[in-house]
Amino acid sequence: MKNFGLSLGIAFLLCFCICTKLCCAGDVDNLHDICPTDTKDQKIFINGFLCKNPANITASDFKSSLLNQGGDTDNFYRSSMNIITAAEFPGLNTLGLSASRIDLEDDGMVAPHVHPRASELMFVSTGVVVAGFVDSNNQVFQKILNEGDVFVFPRGLLHFCFNAGLENATIFSVLNSQNPGLVSILGSMSAPYDSKAMKMLMQKLISLSSLDLGRIDMNLFYELGL
Repeated sequence: MKNFGLSLGIAFLLCFCICTKLCCAGDVDNLHDICPTDTKDQKIFINGFLCKNPANITASDFKSSLLNQGGDTDNFYRSSMNIITAAEFPGLNTLGLSASRIDLEDDGMVAPHVHPRASELMFVSTGVVVAGFVDSNNQVFQKILNEGDVFVFPRGLLHFCFNAGLENATIFSVLNSQNPGLVSILGSMSAPYDSKAMKMLMQKLISLSSLDLGRIDMNLFYELGL
């Protein structure tokens, strides 16, 4: 009976450790040194991507030029966001990483959105931007960022950014998932982008109470009617 109780206790402790590991984990840990994505037509669907044959792996699998050029900003938000994942960049497979580039015209904005599977660390390459996120208590955390500044968006929290300067801005980001996902709060609503409801939502999310308004290009808000 004593041995049975000891075995039961060990089994419970083992199960607890495994469950704790699963609850805290992000992407699955890498089981190989490298595992570039096999970009051929997939016939097997798993939680990730199949690896290339090791004999066919080259240094080119670990380089990408997909973020070299700015995106198309000819849209309502005057912005572009390009995220590359392991699907487009084979070398990212199993590493738990993805990357993005954001281009903002002088009045550009990235609409409020969520990455359900990743935190995001953003780096301002050029320009001046305001970046912020909203926590589960509806508190807004936001800062003015200059060239070289970094800002972090915690996983799963609604976040946004907009150009606060007089020139175009470029932002690069790293996310800690090879497939972070993107859910746009505006895109999920049926109202038109330029409707009163959308403008009110933007106004609610972008609180300017803690910012130095003298450093922000207010044309953005005049254009949106806020």
